[in-house]
Amino acid sequence: MGKIVLENIKLFGFHGCMPEEKYVGSYYTIYLEIEVDFHNVFINDDLSKTINYVDLYSLVKEEMNINSKLIEHLAQRIIQRIKKKFKKSLVKHAKIKICKENPPLQGNVDRVCVILDDYC
Repeated sequence: MGKIVLENIKLFGFHGCMPEEKYVGSYYTIYLEIEVDFHNVFINDDLSKTINYVDLYSLVKEEMNINSKLIEHLAQRIIQRIKKKFKKSLVKHAKIKICKENPPLQGNVDRVCVILDDYC
């Protein structure tokens, strides 16, 4: 077993419940961790036997372009797409952390984050 980790993906999106969030948008930082069975990769040194992190990044970017009111909903959509796109025998566990930078709060808060852990 092993993990593929994409750290600090920085994307811009229009997620939120407040009307201005749909027009102004915000920056997001995403951490994605996928637990993968690397057994065949160790033997074959073949990209088709694992999950290509370029594909993972593209998937996250595509989902970020679809507006959600809640980043919890966005996190679940990303995990569901990963489970659907990649072989179930490869993905054992997926974890995502999505942070909204500079959230529209009445206080000094750098970011708000949600974390979703999913055992596939």
